[in-house]
Amino acid sequence: MSTTRAAPTPPAHRSAPRRAGGSGADERRLNWRNRLYRFDMRYMPYLMIAPFFLLFAVFGLFPLLFNAVVSLRNYRLDDPTLPYWAGFANFTKLFGDEYFWNALYNTFGIFLLSSVPQLLLALVVASLLNRKLRAQTWWRVGVLLPYITPIVASTMVFSVFFSREFGMANWVLGLLGIGGPDDPIDWRADKLHSWIAIATMVNWKWIGYNALLYLAAMQSIPRDVYEAAAIDGAGPWKQLWRITVPMIQPVVVFTVILSTIGGLQLFTEPMLFDQNAQNATGGPNREWQTIAQLIYKVGWKDLNLGYAAAMSWALFLIILIVAGINFWATNRLSGGRR
Repeated sequence: MSTTRAAPTPPAHRSAPRRAGGSGADERRLNWRNRLYRFDMRYMPYLMIAPFFLLFAVFGLFPLLFNAVVSLRNYRLDDPTLPYWAGFANFTKLFGDEYFWNALYNTFGIFLLSSVPQLLLALVVASLLNRKLRAQTWWRVGVLLPYITPIVASTMVFSVFFSREFGMANWVLGLLGIGGPDDPIDWRADKLHSWIAIATMVNWKWIGYNALLYLAAMQSIPRDVYEAAAIDGAGPWKQLWRITVPMIQPVVVFTVILSTIGGLQLFTEPMLFDQNAQNATGGPNREWQTIAQLIYKVGWKDLNLGYAAAMSWALFLIILIVAGINFWATNRLSGGRR
């Protein structure tokens, strides 16, 4: 007969609480981790981008709304006794303001002379940089040097470059038989020559920047497409307009809109091109005064902030309309080339 006995089973009332307590702690730990995970997935992205929206609300949205309120007021710093509200009087005044229409005319003239050649030349430069060249990196960095040059420094240099008596622009044109020492071009005497001078400054600064944007987009186009086009007899120029431009359409649209916004807000180049920049008149007879210059003059020289605010809102609407037209035209033209 065997004397082996089974081990005694511990009482249920002693072991049960220990198991229940451990299970509760595990559940609490899991619930806490689940809550952290849900918080991380649902709310953390919003917290990460919240600083941008806070800064935009303080420095972007609030000034925009306050400017809208000011545009409806008689806000003159030199005459605080005027009635508080002006309604739409500041906006209706724009239709009969010859200085505003002259500034609008100058702005569009400089914009067309700068943006159109700028983007076309940027496409050509990007197409050249997209080829196999020696010292590719140096060429690509070189075209970006004008962009990183301080705009005030480059504008002051160009201001001397386009001077009437000793400017290198007249010297170069004299070598080509245009003008000459006896009949130099006065780049500040009329609209067309002043527009060309200012547009040259803008183009010099932004062609390289846009070219690198186009080049980055061109890098994604398969080489097989160009090889097939070359076999079919398409030359480099035809490849650029029939293959490259349609395939980088989103970048082209982006640069068109960006140049539209920058061109219609042009301020620094025409301001520093004037030898009497403190007046902000854009020449003795307002030959190249842009809308941005006029807004600055009306607001901070004439101290009429209400009217300046109305001008800024008019410029904002004009930029929206022109950018929309350019977006539609660019989409249509580049899409039609496919």
